Amino acid sequence: MSAHPEEVSSDDDLVSDVTFSVNRYHFGGFALKIKENTESYVGSHVWKAGIVLCEYFEKEKISFAGKKVIELGSGTGIVGILAVLLGGDVTFTDKSFILKRTKQNISANLPPSCKKRTKVCVLSWGDDQKNFPSNYDVILGADIVYCRSAYPFLLQTLKHLSNEMTTIYISSEMRPNLVSSIFHEKQLPPQFNYETVHRKESENIVVYKLTKK
Repeated sequence: MSAHPEEVSSDDDLVSDVTFSVNRYHFGGFALKIKENTESYVGSHVWKAGIVLCEYFEKEKISFAGKKVIELGSGTGIVGILAVLLGGDVTFTDKSFILKRTKQNISANLPPSCKKRTKVCVLSWGDDQKNFPSNYDVILGADIVYCRSAYPFLLQTLKHLSNEMTTIYISSEMRPNLVSSIFHEKQLPPQFNYETVHRKESENIVVYKLTKK
């Protein structure tokens, strides 16, 4: 029996909207309306690293046309939504309760023709990544290096999902208290080639581009 990713329901009323706001973002000619929780917790709103990654795609005029893309820690979905609008076939992943918000934002921002190129699936790092293939062209992650205890599981997931032809973009806010540099400078290099492709000094955010060794 083969395993398959668990897709999230397409119902639009799955999330209780007790405390939320709708904010507008503009990248590469696209205007996005993103519903975010006003309370701050993981996956609840657009993090600065996600905005910086979108700005990088805009600045570099990156196209994902014809590319098979997977996003880790999709949260509100802003990065993956832009990747779809830039031509990609995108699988959004996160924990199930977070993906309900992701699904709402996908519905609000993508026309039917683009929605056909999306999947929304539950993915717990280090647990069920083997339910997913290893032939993605692009892996995206914005502010996913935030929990030191999860670093080994994130590394396992990146290794499984990628091959030597995969391009990985990770945008990270370098928080000293979380020792993010340990993941980027010590745990990644033995397994991946990596380079810094963009840096926003004012926010202490770095965008890394990785390929598997």
